[in-house]
Amino acid sequence: MHLKPIVILPGQPNSIFFEIFFKSLQKKIKSPIILVCCLKLFIVQAKKYKFNSTYNLISSDTINIINLKNRSINIIDIRYKKGNTNQAQIRNSRAYLEKCFKVAFVLLKKKVTYKLLNGPINKKNFLTKRYLGITEYISDYFNTKKFGMLIYNKKLSVCPLTTHLPVKLISKKISKKLIREKLILINNFYLDIFKFTPKIGVTGLNPHCESILEFNEDKKIIAPVIKSMKKKGISCYGPYSADTIFLKQNRKKFDVILGMYHDQVLAPLKTLFEYDAINITMGLSFLRVSPDHGPNERMINKNLSNPTSLSRALEFLDQN
Repeated sequence: MHLKPIVILPGQPNSIFFEIFFKSLQKKIKSPIILVCCLKLFIVQAKKYKFNSTYNLISSDTINIINLKNRSINIIDIRYKKGNTNQAQIRNSRAYLEKCFKVAFVLLKKKVTYKLLNGPINKKNFLTKRYLGITEYISDYFNTKKFGMLIYNKKLSVCPLTTHLPVKLISKKISKKLIREKLILINNFYLDIFKFTPKIGVTGLNPHCESILEFNEDKKIIAPVIKSMKKKGISCYGPYSADTIFLKQNRKKFDVILGMYHDQVLAPLKTLFEYDAINITMGLSFLRVSPDHGPNERMINKNLSNPTSLSRALEFLDQN
């Protein structure tokens, strides 16, 4: 039986990806690896970081899983030209990333694989205003209406109800429908992938789940949904005040914490686990993960970047 390959998009051409990628491969991966990237860029980076593994140049048109080489890096070459000005670099980088994603999406649609990993991407320079993040970009391409971001660590994971929204818009997006959707996504994902029913803690929106205003989202929206979803067999609890749910004695009660906005749950999780977490998109027909950090241009060429998140992402896809 042939393992499905892990398709990897290194992401931003100017990033720490190859450094942490080469470090991550110190741990053996059973699945074949297909890199969708610029071959010249790969060769330059491999030489810089003294990565001695061979590569196998392949074509996305004639790809055959049987012919992939497990002990080599299988590469689909996507040409990239840096550009002479800052605007040209942004423009060329965007075009390069679009081509990389297009090739990866074709491989997914052809069922060559169900495992996708993308490296860190500068969302501001790549995405249009239509998308809040790469999660939304990929989900939209595959016409997935119900999806969610899970920042996963085996001890504790978090899911933000809203992702990269400006703070002043968050309260307008909080709804019973969206909370129900995310609770079902989390529950089904854990059942499908990890084979158990997760215990889900839900934060409130307001400080201490209280409000000086007449309308309190915690009482009017969040609490009723939790009550109704419990009756449907989902193990969810709350709403809890966000300033105490991550205390040691509280967080150990849950597998996942569903928060109302991005930094409400990502900031404490990153404080607890730093790089030991990965970004998973729930709701897709395939597994999509990425390391839980950005391109980090300031660390390029320093050879000091921590590969833990990428290592965990590779391990997750290799085991599923």
